[in-house]
Order: sequence, then C-alpha cells, then structure tokens
Amino acid sequence: MTVLDEMRDYPGARKGEPHKSFEEVWAQPPGLKVLSSVSHRVVGKRFIATGFIFFLIAGFLALLVRTQLIVPGNTFLDAETYNQVFTMHGSLMMFLFAIPILEGFAVYLIPLMLGARDLIFPRLGQFGYYCYLLGGIIVLSSFIFDAAPAGGWFMYTPLSTSEYTPGLSADFWLIGITFAEIASVTAAVELIAAILCARAPGMSLTKMPVFAWYILITAFMIAIGFPPLIMGSILLETQRLLGLPFFDPALGGDPLLWQHLFWLFGHPEVYIIFLPAAGMVSTILPTFVGKPLFGYGFVVAAVVSMGFISFGLWAHHMFATGLPILSLSLFSAASTMVAVPTGIQIFAWIATLAQGRPRLTVPMLFVLGFLFIFVLGGLTGVMLASVPFNWQAHDSYFVVAHLHYVLIGGMVFPLFGAFYYWAPHFTGRMMSETLGKWVFWLMFIGFNVTFFTMHLTGLRGMPRRISTYPEGIGWDRLNLISTLGSYVLAAGVLLFIVDFLRHRRSGPPAGRNPWGAGTLEWLYPTVTPGFNFHAIPPVTSREPLWDQPELNDREAPTVEGILNVMTDGRRETVGCDPVTGEPIQILRLPHPTWIPMFSAVMVAILFGATLASAYWLCAVGAVGALLGFALWGWEPSDSGVTRFAGLGHRLPVNAIDRRSHMHVGLIGTLLILFALFGSVVFGGLFLWNTQPEFADATARPVQLWAALTGAGGLLVALFAVAARNAAMASRFAGAAGLGVLTAAFAAATAWGFWLTLLPVDPWGTALGAVLWAMSGFVAALLGTVVFWALFNVARKLASAVQPGQAMADFQLAGFAKGTGLMTIAAAGLLLACALGGVG
Repeated sequence: MTVLDEMRDYPGARKGEPHKSFEEVWAQPPGLKVLSSVSHRVVGKRFIATGFIFFLIAGFLALLVRTQLIVPGNTFLDAETYNQVFTMHGSLMMFLFAIPILEGFAVYLIPLMLGARDLIFPRLGQFGYYCYLLGGIIVLSSFIFDAAPAGGWFMYTPLSTSEYTPGLSADFWLIGITFAEIASVTAAVELIAAILCARAPGMSLTKMPVFAWYILITAFMIAIGFPPLIMGSILLETQRLLGLPFFDPALGGDPLLWQHLFWLFGHPEVYIIFLPAAGMVSTILPTFVGKPLFGYGFVVAAVVSMGFISFGLWAHHMFATGLPILSLSLFSAASTMVAVPTGIQIFAWIATLAQGRPRLTVPMLFVLGFLFIFVLGGLTGVMLASVPFNWQAHDSYFVVAHLHYVLIGGMVFPLFGAFYYWAPHFTGRMMSETLGKWVFWLMFIGFNVTFFTMHLTGLRGMPRRISTYPEGIGWDRLNLISTLGSYVLAAGVLLFIVDFLRHRRSGPPAGRNPWGAGTLEWLYPTVTPGFNFHAIPPVTSREPLWDQPELNDREAPTVEGILNVMTDGRRETVGCDPVTGEPIQILRLPHPTWIPMFSAVMVAILFGATLASAYWLCAVGAVGALLGFALWGWEPSDSGVTRFAGLGHRLPVNAIDRRSHMHVGLIGTLLILFALFGSVVFGGLFLWNTQPEFADATARPVQLWAALTGAGGLLVALFAVAARNAAMASRFAGAAGLGVLTAAFAAATAWGFWLTLLPVDPWGTALGAVLWAMSGFVAALLGTVVFWALFNVARKLASAVQPGQAMADFQLAGFAKGTGLMTIAAAGLLLACALGGVG
C-alpha cells in the first residue's frame, strides 16, 4: 500500500497539510497568530522572558526593602507597605520566577538535547504558560486594588485567616499562586513524558545528557512536592470563603497543619530550584574544560538520592514550633544527610575542573561563582540543621542570609551563566565577553557584600521581617553595608540587560557550535529551524558531537537519521522505549491551535471571579473550560496505522502501549493526583492524632454507605477496564455500552460519598471538614471519569473512532483504576471512622 493509499483511509491525515513542504509544516504562524504556537521553543522562551520580568519586579521590591533598612528609624516605607513589599518580593521570587524560568529552559532545551523535534504534549505546554501568566497577573493586580498580601510568602495561619487578614489580600495570593502552580505541574508531566519517551535512536537512559537526568528528577519532585501546597491553599481559601475550620483551634483545627503542608512543598522546592541549575553547571562545565563530566554515574545517583531525601527534611523549618524531641532528632539527621549527595556533585565538578585547563569565559565565571557561593550556603545549612543552633538563629537575618546564599548562589548565578551560554540559541549572536565579566564581578561582589553581612546581623540578634530598628544596638553599619551591596548587585543585573539588548542588534554571529560543546543541541547552526532536526540521528555517546564525527563532518541538514521523510503532512517525532531508547513509534504532534489558550482563559475566569464573589461567572468559566477540554480531545485519532520511518524502521503511529508517551503522561498525572489525595489524608490523620477530643466529637459516617462506596470504586475500575478491552478488540458497540455503565457507576459512587457523610457537619469540627474535603476531591475525580467515559461514548456514536484507535479507552482505564484505588482508600478511612475511630 502506498502512502497515498494509506492516507485515504486514515482519518488522522485530515489534520495534516499534505500540500505544504516539511519546512512549511513546521513554520511558526505569522503575526498575532504566533500566540497560538505550540512549539517548545516559543513556549520555552515565553516562560523565560516572563520569569525574568517577574525577577526584575521582585528585585525592585527587594531594593525597596533594603532602602527602608539602610538607616535606623527610617520612614521611607510605613510598616504595612513594608509587609506588602517583602511578602510580594518573596512570593514573586519563589513562585513566579525561580521555578517557571528554570522550567522554561527545560522546555526549550530538552527536545534539542534529546534529539526530538518538539515536546510530545505541546498543547499542554501552551496551556501551562497561559495559566502561569494569568496567575501571575492575578497576584500582581493586588497592588492595583490596594490589596497586596502582607502575611509573608509562606502565608502562615492564623495570620492569613479572615479573622486576622480581612479583605482580599490573602485571597489574591492563594488564588493567583494556586492557579500559577498549574503551569508547574503540567510542565512536570510534559517533561517526564518527553524525557522518557522521545529520545534519539540509541539514546538509552545511561546515554542521556546529565541535564536531562536533573530535569527528570526535578519533574518527579514537582509532581510530588507541589500538591501539598496546592491542597493546603485550597483548604485555606475554603476556610476564608466558607468558614470551614481546617486551621481553627477552637474547632479542632491546627495552624501547624498549614506549616506541615507548606513545608512539605517548601523544602523540596529548594532542591527543585537547585537541581536544574546544577544540571546547567554539569552541562556548561565540561564544555569549557573540554572533558566529559567526571563520575557521571555517581552524579546521577546523587541527584536521584537527593530527590528522595529532600522529602524527609520539611520539619527542619519547624524546629521552634514545639515538635517532639524524637522528631527533632530525625529531621536534624536527615537535614545533615542531604549534604552527602550534594558533596558528591561538588566533588565531581571539582574533579572535572582538574582534568583540563578551563577556559575562563563568562559562563565559566558564573559557574565558579556558583561553586564558591553555594558551598558557603551549604555550610550554613549544616549549621542550621543542628537543633540548638537553629533555635538561636531561627527567624533571624542569619536565616535570610543562608536562604539567599543557597538560592541566589545555587540558582541565579548558574542561570546567568546559562543566559550567556545558550544566548546564541535565542538570537544567533554572541553576548559580550567584556561586558559579561563586568556583569559577573558586579553581581558577585554586590551579592557577597549584601548577604554575607546579614550573617553577622542575624548573629547580633536582628529578627527578619521587621520594618525598622532602633539606633545604637549594633545593626546600623551592617544594614548600611548590606543596602549598598544590593545596589551594586542591581547594577550588575542592569548591565546584563544592556548587554542582552545590545547583542540582539550588534553582537557577532555565533555560527555552528560556538563553544565547542558535546551535546546535541549544538548540532545545527544557532537559531535552529522550527523542526529542530531534518532527520533524527542515532546516538551512541553522551557527548555525540565529540564522539561521533559523522555528525560534524557534514552539514547538519544532511545528517542521516530516522524520520527523514514526512507522511500525511503532519508534524512528527520519534517515540522510544523509556529505558533502551530504541524507536517504538511515530509521535504525531499538534499544529498551532488556540484551544489551550482559550481553556486557560476560562480557568482564569473560574479562579478570578471567585475574588469578586461572582459565582455565576465562575460557572461560566467552568463550562468554558470543559468545552475547551472537549474540543482539545475531539479530533480524529492518529493510532491504528504504521508508517515507514527510515533507517529500516516501520513504526506504528501513536502506539497504544504501556511504554507509550500517553501512558507515561497518565502515570505522571496520577502521581500528582495521588499526592493531592495523600496531602488531604495527611491533614485528616494529623488532626485525628493531635486533636483527639475533637475527633471524638465528630459524628460518625454511615457504615453501609461507606462500604458500598468502596465497592463502587472497584466496579468503576472494572467496567472501565472492560470497556478498554472491548475497544481494543474493535467491539465499539460493546465498548460504548460499558462506557455508559462506567459513567453511571462513577456518578453513583460520587453520590455515595454524599450519603456516607450526611451525619457529619463540616462546620462542626476540623476533622469533619477534612473528611468532606477528602471525599469531595475523590468525587471530583469520579466526575472526571463520568465526563471522560461519556465523551468516549459520544466519539464512538459519531463514528470518530476506527479499528485500532482505542487510545482514549486505554487511558481512561488507567485513570479509572487510579481513581478506584483512591475511592477504596477514602471509603476505607470513612468506614474506619464509622466503626469507632471517630466518635
């Protein structure tokens, strides 16, 4: 059968543009239509540019803070404005700059490094970016409405509850930050699937660039670490809006529950910020030494172990809250233990330096600056891991200094090095070595002058978050020095902006692989074409540009590889086995579309209208979002055919397989959902254990309905699996009937949670509120099963599915099994309460 014959009976081809050339199919839309682009390079650059703007705003706020503290008794800012300024400074830096800009670099670089033409869920990237942008706008708009949050970037309860923070200031933070975090978790799913399922032929896990390992572990950490904050923010916003007593001690709540949920996110976040930056260091350093990274395997093992250990440290931020001595000892030991994998990476970098004679370019200077500053920050971190010292230094400027040494030294310096290193990719031109060295020294000197003195200020007893201080107690000169240092640091950032804008216009052309790097993103001349690779070359080394001469001996467009022909006029990349890297499928990628942007705007309306108590508008946003998601999924399927891929391969298109990108993406999504579920269960168990008298006062759920609800969760999973099996056997009538049964049992099971909890008053006790929150979360997942199952049925009734195209049913079965497991777990906890655990 010829390609044209295949196209005639292949409905997926209708989404293609067979009249266009390969270059035209991958071209970016012109004019304002570029807003509909789903290219990883466009989306990645948007994340980077937006994150840098938030960095500048947050930096300006930091200068206001330092100006207020330059002399004792200063009245430059009043106390309330000062609280707003430092709260917004921390919030913007932590939530809207650090992680999004690093994700932007990952979104941009990972496909280029791994030999892919794009990320494999491009629309998800566009959706996530607009969620991030709109969430950030919601947070910043609080200044316009004179409602900027003033409770600190950690938003501790009870200060952030309605009793102590009336008005909308805390709501702007909770709603805006939670909305923006959607971008982080969607990017995590996208990056996990891309790294595991879209690599060049032969690129096994052991041949991946080390940067990909750093990003893979970071993505898993985001998937597990962000849900506690998201769930905590939802619980706190629900308390503010509806009066539910999650954190109210008078009704069995506990303010410490917020701290636990926040730091379950907050301490892994430190490593989520550090690891991508460390991955940049591990990529840049070998280039300028001219040798591979020393101890690749040890570094990967250290990164993996750091990802695990980071989730066992959260309570070291809570040493002063009255935790039991045993807990203090365990968390202190874990806080010290994390120095081991960190030390392995540092020694690997030092050993790499020792292998050659480093070229002291601007990126290399920032790497060396990172090593100096981060090691100092790590040493003070070990000091703070000691409980007695922590009690003395807690909430002092010593902690502020440590935080900035770790985060600015560990992230901002590598980030600026990365800007200089990868700038040719963004603009095709080289930035100035002379100006770059001025930038480095101004930032390095300014940073150390600013923050090293804060160690001394903290040791002299200055608490953080105070807007002024009296004269003559030993803080005057140190604060003056810190403020002057901050101005020098700001001058370095300003000079970087000048250099970046200048080089876009008059910087020297970069050419092909200007640094002599070994990784695949430098195969093509800078300003890589929209498709990244004409043909995707086989890879046999971690440094293919150093070890595979055939990649350098000919022009990049003529390099041999897989997918050297285009079928159906579609955007395509190769899908691989997650472990071995061998090609197993052709991945069809979407063309530019407005649907993700529309969906993000609708979700923004849903979130934003809550601030105005316009609940009818919330309903409009919810319906619009569902419509957007339905349009997103309602299109001809790509599965069910095979295509010639080159290099002797004939591969299925979008294979229905547990190794496929769709299944791996589903696993990443379920990981996030299980982390959300685990967070609310943790809250219930915490209150159950710490407030036993209120647990006894909580009414018991109905035993019979709890048992029936658990059985319903099992039946939902079984019917979804049966529908999948029927669809994969092309028995679409049976699959449709089973889909209806799946939806019916999912709806009935969700209703079962309502009946189970009817005796429990969610306003009566905090534990009762948590039981309702847990059940409501699982009921929402069951509602998703209802929507998805009926959606699949509608596609079959509309003849939008052909034999071999059972991907939607295959995915629903996996989602239903995960939902069923959470349903059974939730029903089991309710049954335990009903049988005597509560009441």
